[in-house]
Amino acid sequence: MVNPTIAFQTIDWKSIARTEHKGETGIAYWQTVEFEGLRIRHVEYSKNYTADHWCQKGHIVYCLKGEVVNELEDGSRSILREGMSYVVSDGLSSHRSITTDGVHLLIIDGDFLNPGNN
Repeated sequence: MVNPTIAFQTIDWKSIARTEHKGETGIAYWQTVEFEGLRIRHVEYSKNYTADHWCQKGHIVYCLKGEVVNELEDGSRSILREGMSYVVSDGLSSHRSITTDGVHLLIIDGDFLNPGNN
């Protein structure tokens, strides 16, 4: 397993460029900071956003503002509201995000969420 060493630093999200990712409907805007084996993103989903794929990647997700529906491929759903989180390891679910009014999320993922690396 990769064990990166990250020196103390602050992240000024206002200075991180946004990239645009179209969904099935709506748009996702990502601001991404990457380290060896670790990715940290501030993600904003627009109103009426539906992801264009089923994701099997592991994440730690914290809802900063708004609300998002997490839909699993088996049809089950959960709602993440401001102040709530979810966590899942790589390969343990096929999930996608859906919003009505938009949402801001902090998403952390990386090698540590891959069971094969432990």
